[in-house]
Amino acid sequence: MSGGNADVAIDAYHRYKGDIKIMEEMGFNAYRFSFSWSRILPRGKLSGGINMEGIQYYNNLINDLLDKGLVPFVTLFHWDLPEALEEEYDGFLSTKIVKDFKDYVNVCFKVFGDRVKHWITLNEPWTYSMGGYSGGTLAPGRCSSSNIVKADYNIKCTYGNSGTEPYISAHNQLLAHSEAVKLYKDKYQAYQKGKIGITLNCDWMVPYSEAMQDQEAAEVANEFMFGWFMDPITRGAYPESMRVLVGKRLPKFTKEQSEILKGSFDFLGLNYYTARYARYNQSYINGYPKNIKTDSRVSILGERNGKPIGPMIGTIYVYPRGIRDVLLYVKNKYNNPLIYITENGVNTVNLTREENLADSMRIDYYSRHFAFIRQAIKEGVNVNGHFSWSLFDNVEWSMGTGVRYGIYYVDYKNGLKRIPKLSAKWFKKFLQRE
Repeated sequence: MSGGNADVAIDAYHRYKGDIKIMEEMGFNAYRFSFSWSRILPRGKLSGGINMEGIQYYNNLINDLLDKGLVPFVTLFHWDLPEALEEEYDGFLSTKIVKDFKDYVNVCFKVFGDRVKHWITLNEPWTYSMGGYSGGTLAPGRCSSSNIVKADYNIKCTYGNSGTEPYISAHNQLLAHSEAVKLYKDKYQAYQKGKIGITLNCDWMVPYSEAMQDQEAAEVANEFMFGWFMDPITRGAYPESMRVLVGKRLPKFTKEQSEILKGSFDFLGLNYYTARYARYNQSYINGYPKNIKTDSRVSILGERNGKPIGPMIGTIYVYPRGIRDVLLYVKNKYNNPLIYITENGVNTVNLTREENLADSMRIDYYSRHFAFIRQAIKEGVNVNGHFSWSLFDNVEWSMGTGVRYGIYYVDYKNGLKRIPKLSAKWFKKFLQRE
């Protein structure tokens, strides 16, 4: 590959041994990665056959990780739905997906569960629902033709419904998650002795002002992003704010589904990158088509009175104290669950190779976030690990290779060579001190 063609991304498939060697030399003790559903079940279903080459690849990867002292954390679904299921019944818009997902994860538990002891069912169902069914920026690229936010992305939607489909997709993801967890706990956990959870993302929402409406808007905004998924897996129901504001467009759980959802995680994976201001927006009540972006009646803003909430690096507003605020919020509202921070990082855009390698801003980002994580732990939050996003520059979905998150530079023009940035050298020393 030359020039960043996303067909092979950074070619981890062929380079995993060298990549694991880098992790070993860095002093890492765990590696989070995602299985590709279609690599294991190419047609998405058991009836379509199991790809034994895919099984062998993941066996090799897991075994090599363990040989090098790295604990595998496996995400089962990271937005790459098998195309066959999208074509057959519109993927996560159908309840049929629940059975097929359960069959898929059953294969994974059965084949890999003797060595994989940390399972994550879904990665950021909020992002998948919003990007795939509201903004049209992620597969399957659906949104209303009248979507008021489509101009934000310079896209044209020809099919979809931004007022209903994000909620349906999220609902079916939650049902698939709960069935996967139930299967693992009923059939595998007792003898495999692993743990299973889910990864949710949460931008911390800061009230735009001291006005009561803005204070309430921040809580509603947190519920429309984080509580949308956290409330069902802890309490078996959506947040009250969503039930009131979305109304009949929000699907309902049956009593049985609610009971299966309650407590359907051993640990919570938490992804944190940034924070935003939340401001009550009365204009969203009337005059707009029903849309998930306006249902909360909250405007999400990066700036207040022309001043950003934090310095912008790449595409991210840097707000380190937000990670402590999120962690304390989860502790206090959701009974202090076991937490792994499964993603945390910052990107660069349009920098030269030399500027990327210098990388002092990423060191500052991590050191400040780590300080706030330490503070949260001292305040009683049950944090048990941190995964940085990311080890290597990579293809960032709709943003492609135009943004770089890695502590290792990937030279897309010269054979995908991995080159340590200054932040990689800092990380190695940091881990030696710890």
